[in-house]
Amino acid sequence: MQEILQYIFSGITSGAIYAVIAVGFSMLYNSTELINFAHGEFVMLGALSFITLSGPFQLPLLSAFFLSVAGVACIGMLFERLAIRTVREPNPIVLIIITVGASIFLRGVGMLVWGKDAHTMPPFSKHPPLDIEGAKLLAQSIWIVAIMFLMAAGLHLFYKKTLTGKAMQACAISQKAAWLAGIPSKFMILLAFGLSTGMGAVAGVIISPITMCGYDMGTMLGLKGFCAAMLGGLGSLWGSLIGGLLLGILEALGVGLISSGLKDATAFLLLLFILYVRPSGIISSVNVERF
Repeated sequence: MQEILQYIFSGITSGAIYAVIAVGFSMLYNSTELINFAHGEFVMLGALSFITLSGPFQLPLLSAFFLSVAGVACIGMLFERLAIRTVREPNPIVLIIITVGASIFLRGVGMLVWGKDAHTMPPFSKHPPLDIEGAKLLAQSIWIVAIMFLMAAGLHLFYKKTLTGKAMQACAISQKAAWLAGIPSKFMILLAFGLSTGMGAVAGVIISPITMCGYDMGTMLGLKGFCAAMLGGLGSLWGSLIGGLLLGILEALGVGLISSGLKDATAFLLLLFILYVRPSGIISSVNVERF
C-alpha cells in the first residue's frame, strides 16, 4: 500500500504538468480549431528561460516566473502574427505542417542559446517532504498541484466573468458571427495564442526543479500533453485537467507495478484506446466529425 501511494503521488505530480500542457492545447483549439504541435517547445522555452533568469541573472523566483511566462507568451503571439495569420490558404494540413516546422526551428534555437547540456534548478522551497502513511510527498509536488489548480480557477473566472473571455468563447463558437457582433476575431485569436503558449511556459517553469531541462525536452512533453487533452476532451478545460491527472497516475502505476518501459508507451496506448472507444474524450465540449 505504501508503494502504491508513492506511485500515486508521483503520478499526480506528472499528471498536473501534463494537465497544464493539455489546457494550452485545448485553449487554442477552442478558439482556432488548430492543434499546435510546437506547443512542447514553448514548454522548453519557459523552463530554460526561468532557469536562466533565476540562476545567472539572480532574479527573485516570482519575477523570473512572470517574466518567463510573459516572454514566451509574446513569442507565441509573434508566431501567430508572422507564421499563421500570413498563410494564404489556411487549411488544417498547411497549418499543422507550419507548427511542426516551428517546433523544429524552436528546438534549434534552444540548442544554440542554451547548448546541448541539461540544466537544473533547486525546488521553489526547501521544506522537508510530507510523510503520509510512509509515502513521501515532496514540497515541489505541492507547488505543482497548487499552481495547476490556481491556473485552472483563473482561466475559469476569465472565461465566465470577463468581457474578453466571453468574446473569446463567442469566437470559438463562430468567428463570423462574432465579427458581425463587433468582436475583433483576429485579436481574439492572437490572444488565444498568447494564453496557450503562456500556459506551456507555466508547465515548463513548474517542471524545471524536478527534471533535467534541455533543448529537446519539449517533444515528449508536448505529445503527452496532447494525449492528455484528447483523453479528457479536446477543448474542455476541466476535461484537460482530468485527462492529465489520469494519464500521470496510470503512467506512474504502469512504471511501478509492471515495467519502466511502459513510461512513454502508456500515453499513446491510452490515446489509441480513447480514439477507438470515445473519440470526443471523457468530457466532450465539441462535436467530433469523421470524414
